[in-house]
Formats: sequence, structure tokens, C-alpha cells
Amino acid sequence: MRIGIVSRCDVREALQLAGDIGKHLKECAEIVYDKGTADKLDERGVELKKLEVDVIVAVGGDGTILRVLQNISRPIPIIGINMGKVGFLAEISPENAFYAVDKLIKGFEVSAQSRLAISINGKELPPATNEAVIVTSRPAKILEYRIEVDGSLLDDLRADGVVIATSTGSTAYAMSAGGPIVDPRVDAFIIVPLAPYKLSARPWVIFGESTINVKMMGKDAVIVIDGQYSEVAHKDDLLTFKKADTESLFVVGERSFFEKVAAKLR
Repeated sequence: MRIGIVSRCDVREALQLAGDIGKHLKECAEIVYDKGTADKLDERGVELKKLEVDVIVAVGGDGTILRVLQNISRPIPIIGINMGKVGFLAEISPENAFYAVDKLIKGFEVSAQSRLAISINGKELPPATNEAVIVTSRPAKILEYRIEVDGSLLDDLRADGVVIATSTGSTAYAMSAGGPIVDPRVDAFIIVPLAPYKLSARPWVIFGESTINVKMMGKDAVIVIDGQYSEVAHKDDLLTFKKADTESLFVVGERSFFEKVAAKLR
């Protein structure tokens, strides 16, 4: 088995644990580090986009996992060791890291979860595992935008922005903005206006095969994808969201989705 190890290499504890996991597994698996981690550990490594392994162990937080998912060239199952605060995607505690990676050697189950394909005026942007957030590029200024779903008008809004999230991302920014918690097995996307200046504006849960268009009607905005990538959107630009052709793959843990919600978010 080939196991990729990626860490948040600017955090000493994460880097050290990544190295310890590599040493722990080297007798029973071929270990491949990402280049950033390898350089700090004085090991050989490859760029994420060239990583060809059976499974990836990400040592960091949810941001580390999202960075990996956005940069690998094909879907690869991933398991996260949580060195951050919440760690909803990176659900394994450092204390259980060696137990979890030992189980990988014996085999693992994979959960495939939908991602968002995103484009601006037809130009493809990186896909989102959690969400795309559209916010004003000028702080304290309100945005104007129109949302259409499958060609039908959903709403015209003046707001601080909007979150378009996957079911996987329902427990991230979308939830903090007042959106619903959605079981990641549900084939759906979530639309959550941010501080809308309209009493009737509410979050929406949209069928996962839908096409969502957001037309910018006023000031410049910034679209931020999984907190990893950003692009400026101008007046009259059209942002399109639909289900991506490829999914995010996660190693199934021992706790159910509902147990994770109870443990981490209450």
C-alpha cells in the first residue's frame, strides 16, 4: 500500500506527528510525503498534484484537508488527524493517530461526497468541497445579486454576500451563517444569504442536480472557495454552480455524522 502523508508544516506539532506516522508505517507501507512536509523533514517528496497513492493521511486541521483536496489531480481517499480546533473533516485526535493509521493497513471504507463545480462567465474555477462564499470586496458595503435555480428566479437580494455550500459543508460557514445542518449523504446544495436586507430572505436547500446562477448586479465582489482560492467578480458577471464530475473521498471513521455533530458542534 502507498500512503501519502501531508501536514500543516508551519505548525511544529503537526510536522513532528507527520514524521512519526511515517516512521511508524514505513515497515508495512510505502510512504510518500508532500513536498512541503518532506522538505521540513529532510525526506524526499512530491508536489500534491503529482501525488499517486492509495490513501492520504492529512495532519493538521480542516484547512489542511481542503488544501489537499483542491490540489490533488484525482480523487484519493483522505483521513485527517486533527491538530486544529473543531476538526469536523479531520476527525481523528492526535492521541488516536497511530491506532487509526494501523487500521488503514488492514483496509478501509470510503465515503464519496459531492463537490461544487464553479465557473465565472464560463471560466472554470477550482471545485469546492465545503463551500463558495461571495462577499463584497469593500468592507461594510452591501452587495446586490440575483439568484436563479434551473432558470427560475429564486431571489433578488441586497446582502453582505451569500454562501453556496455542499451537504459536506453544511456544518461549516453555512451553519454559522444560519443555514441548516444537512446529512452529507443527502444529494443537495445549500444557499445561505449573509445578513440579507430583506425579511423574507431565508436559506434554501436545493436539489443536487440543479444549476445555480448568481448574477452580480452592483459592486465588485470576491468569491472565496473553501478558504483556499479567491477570484474577483464584477458587475454583470455570472457565477455558475453545479455538481462537479468528481467527488471528495473520505475514509469512513468510527463515529457517525450525527455523533460528530453532537461531539463537536454542541
